[in-house]
Amino acid sequence: MTGRVVVVGDLVTDVVAVVAGAPVPGTDTPARIRVTGGGQAANTAAWLAYAGVPVTLVATVGDDPPGRERVAELATAGVDSAVRPVARVPTGTLVVLSAGDDRTMLADRGAAGRLRPADVDAALDRWSATRHLHLSGYALLDRGSRAAGRHALAAAAGRGLTTSVDAASAGPLRRVGPARFLGWVRGVDLLLANAAEAALLTAGTAAGGPADPVSCARALAGAATAAVVKLGSAGALWAGSGGVVRGEPLPATAVDPTGAGDAFAAGLLAGWLAGAGPAAALRAGARLGAEAVARLGARPAG
Repeated sequence: MTGRVVVVGDLVTDVVAVVAGAPVPGTDTPARIRVTGGGQAANTAAWLAYAGVPVTLVATVGDDPPGRERVAELATAGVDSAVRPVARVPTGTLVVLSAGDDRTMLADRGAAGRLRPADVDAALDRWSATRHLHLSGYALLDRGSRAAGRHALAAAAGRGLTTSVDAASAGPLRRVGPARFLGWVRGVDLLLANAAEAALLTAGTAAGGPADPVSCARALAGAATAAVVKLGSAGALWAGSGGVVRGEPLPATAVDPTGAGDAFAAGLLAGWLAGAGPAAALRAGARLGAEAVARLGARPAG
């Protein structure tokens, strides 16, 4: 039994366009397009529910039809929503251009930046049996929600919960500053980052050449009990007191990478909270990541 997980962060609308190659400027580019729920925190919560973990999402949306649709989708997925509607601010929207193993995102965070410390406290008070708090790094990277993100980690520590943070995105991390971000998350149980985020947070660690993911993972573990570096189709690394463990990827037909890292995080957390060691937790993450990348959109099949 894993216990309840409270996930704190963003809930937005995703407009995902999967194209065969780079968009051609000045003309039409054929694409498969889907409008659906998104947001790193909401995606992770949906995949946790899919894995059978009791989960609550703490987030904010606009008091508008898209916001109500996003909350309804999560309820259908089995996620308990501690989601506050914000008047006169639209629900955030993310436009995702997905091609091959990569995607580019255009973000209008909208109401996602209106998260408040009281939103976190209300959810933790409601679910006193919560065992773990997972924080999307976007809550820290957005100035509007930063106080809520920092409060979430402090409140979780005060209640004796384990904690995890996903670093979220290299661009905003660079703008905020790696040292500041690491100062905010220092001491969490698990710190997750993809290869680009890990290299940025550790200043690369490889003198005169490309960042070595193993070196980055080891360096990143200095800020947390353990660090997990997501390497996409190359698998993942777990760095902690027992050294570095490599998790191999599972075969998958790549359709759209949107949300695959969020699915991986959910699988990893579900396994770890159930008592799995690093290797087994990485395999659990790989299973959900492979399932996510084989379908269009960031959520489990409804």
